[in-house]
Amino acid sequence: MTGFLFSAIVFITAAILFVPVAKKLGMGSVLGYLIAGIVIGPYVLGFIESGNQGQDIMHTTEFGVVIMLFLIGMELEPKNLWKMRDLIFRIGLTQILITAALIFAIMLALGISWNIAVAVSLSMALSSTAIVLSSLKEKNQMSSPVGKMSFGVLLMQDIAVIPILAIIPLLATTSGEISSVDTHGGESFIETLPTWAQTVSIFLAIGLVVLIGRFGFGPLLKWVSKTHLRELFTASALLIVFGISWLMQLVGLSPALGAFIAGVILANSPYRHALESDLEPFKGLLLGLFFMAVGATINFELIQKQPINIISIALGIILIKGLVLFGLGKFKKLNLGQNLSFALGLAQVSEFSFVTYSFAIQFDVIDQELSDLLMAITALTMAFTPILSVLMDKLVLSKLEQEVANSDKKMDDIHEKNQVILLGFGNFGSTVGRFLRANGVEATILDYDPDRIDFLRKLGFRVYFGDGTQVSVLETAGAADAKILISTLDDPNQNILVAEICKEHFPHLELLVRARTRSDAYELLEKDIQNIYREQLDTSILMGEDVLKKLGFRAHTMHRLAAQFKKYDEESLKILVNFKNDQKEYLSTAKRHIEQQESILSGELSKKFSLNDHAWDSEQLKSENSGKK
Repeated sequence: MTGFLFSAIVFITAAILFVPVAKKLGMGSVLGYLIAGIVIGPYVLGFIESGNQGQDIMHTTEFGVVIMLFLIGMELEPKNLWKMRDLIFRIGLTQILITAALIFAIMLALGISWNIAVAVSLSMALSSTAIVLSSLKEKNQMSSPVGKMSFGVLLMQDIAVIPILAIIPLLATTSGEISSVDTHGGESFIETLPTWAQTVSIFLAIGLVVLIGRFGFGPLLKWVSKTHLRELFTASALLIVFGISWLMQLVGLSPALGAFIAGVILANSPYRHALESDLEPFKGLLLGLFFMAVGATINFELIQKQPINIISIALGIILIKGLVLFGLGKFKKLNLGQNLSFALGLAQVSEFSFVTYSFAIQFDVIDQELSDLLMAITALTMAFTPILSVLMDKLVLSKLEQEVANSDKKMDDIHEKNQVILLGFGNFGSTVGRFLRANGVEATILDYDPDRIDFLRKLGFRVYFGDGTQVSVLETAGAADAKILISTLDDPNQNILVAEICKEHFPHLELLVRARTRSDAYELLEKDIQNIYREQLDTSILMGEDVLKKLGFRAHTMHRLAAQFKKYDEESLKILVNFKNDQKEYLSTAKRHIEQQESILSGELSKKFSLNDHAWDSEQLKSENSGKK
């Protein structure tokens, strides 16, 4: 027990130390976990010994990959797949086939046997779902063209896992048998069968999983949900993943494959979201441990013996994958900056490749020495791509964005002059624009998303393509003659930049600016912007107002007190901005304001609740009228 507790302390401490640093440097959490694993591994601090201890930890933490694939499977809802069929089946499948073909051809030219080349090329054609999605979410790019393209390719790669794992047994170089002991520590049920029988067993096992999933999971979850015990539902979710994984392992298949299929089956289940929320913490924790185990088991002795070869191969893989992805991005007409982000973002090798290497060893397709080499190369691609992405963002993309912004030919010709200019026509801006138009006020609308502009023009909106953070664009849009400028851009930094530009070049404009959070509002206040609109404030107050009405409070009382609450909150915002960098004073002042606000509103409620507010109460009016009759 002492050994377990000490190992747990080492792993958790390493994660706490290195992951936040990696994220702060813009390299993502996965690289942080890998670095943590390397530091506590046998070649640095030596908390984990080389050999069996590292492999044992690896096998234990592979369950994080199993849960991840189960959750990914639940994302593959048929109707969503059909909507994204072009990105998934055309772009994603093309990427896998071309990348695998190029790597396969190079390996054959180097004299490597065809069966090894097939297994390795298919494994290296995959990209890291964990790294890519984490990076896209951190950069707020999931809904951007780059995010949609990346997600489509990743979905196709996740689907491709099934045939890849099914193909590997056919590549066995021995007498078609699985190794006597599988990589997860138990004997395989079909270890003595010939290759063709093993392949048949694979599809039979998959069919059994489909049947259990379709006719067994639903009744089980329904029965458990009636108990209203959250912990029992969580246990049921784990039972499904454990059970399917055990079944796959029993017949010599990867546990991750079964979990993935089970997830796909449950994609349309009414319990899907509950399963996701219950398993998400387990996935995050175990995936982190998995990446740390990967870092701890990288064979640095091997890298030290041939550093030039291994680093060159890792960079070569990134280059090959990047060129293929860049070509596909060009085909889909991404601009240069978007295409570079897309190509480099997916240029690393997948975390699931560690599982396929292990699976290939199990079937004697590759040996342990080659597996160590492949793991080192894969880990290096994972380490290099976040670093290269940070460098590209700072050295290349920033300049490209500036060049595009300064390009006159990109700006639409604007033939109208209005008193109002509206920047950004997303969810927030379009609501403002539609409200103004419904009341007879036309605004000159600018947006910088070509896909959104095309869609809005089909709906009948007059939206111009242009970057509102450029002085020349604002001049063309009529900022010199307009009275009001509304900035509702999605990026808070751009809204702040617009405010700075207008203060300097168009001081006569009255600015109304969107703020996502209190922090954004503080920055705008420091720029002397007075008309700030926090996007959650009004909706949050409205919800609270409706709750109190449903509890029996009078309508006008709540309407008036909601308005007062908003007024007090905005006044306190202007005071608290002075202490935003002094946490102690900020907390003290904020606490005092909250107490004062609650005291005033409570007094208002008790004082005026029954005086005149019944005039707004329809039930009261109905009662009085019926009494007169």
